[in-house]
Amino acid sequence: MADDEIIELFWQRSEDALTECEQNYGNYCRSIARNILNSDADAEECANETWFKAWNAIPPSRPANLKAFLGKISRNIALDRYEAAHTQKRGGTMEIALDELGDIQAPSIDEGEITQVINDFLLTEPAENTDIFVKRYWYLQSLKDIALEYGYSESKIKSILFRMRERLKHELESEGLM
Repeated sequence: MADDEIIELFWQRSEDALTECEQNYGNYCRSIARNILNSDADAEECANETWFKAWNAIPPSRPANLKAFLGKISRNIALDRYEAAHTQKRGGTMEIALDELGDIQAPSIDEGEITQVINDFLLTEPAENTDIFVKRYWYLQSLKDIALEYGYSESKIKSILFRMRERLKHELESEGLM
């Protein structure tokens, strides 16, 4: 079923919308949560919570991209669960990935402004580099998984990400955001 038809089911308050979301995007949402939480059971709970939150958000929202909308909900749920479970712990994939970005974070800047600069930066990068960056810092995939997917060594993936972070940092500095 097409996304606009699924969204229409939400607007009609038909529970078929939830079934269609599970069929079309269940694996996608569980994959996002699994990358963050490293648990199939927790990923399943996140997916179920995603459908619940989508049910409450549509209407009034009418997302232009249902996949991205559901993925963002799933990611936020998983990040909240991770934070709650690891308040005193460090060392997982998420912590390491976020530590890598530590040099380019600008906490006093408006999130929308920095997001726009990052999006514009990613548009200037080769598609493969952009995919690697998004997989690491949005989907929080491990370096090992990314390297396997692209057939590269982990050190090559680290190098690509390091160079991209340096270029992004330069871009943020040139925009006066750091």
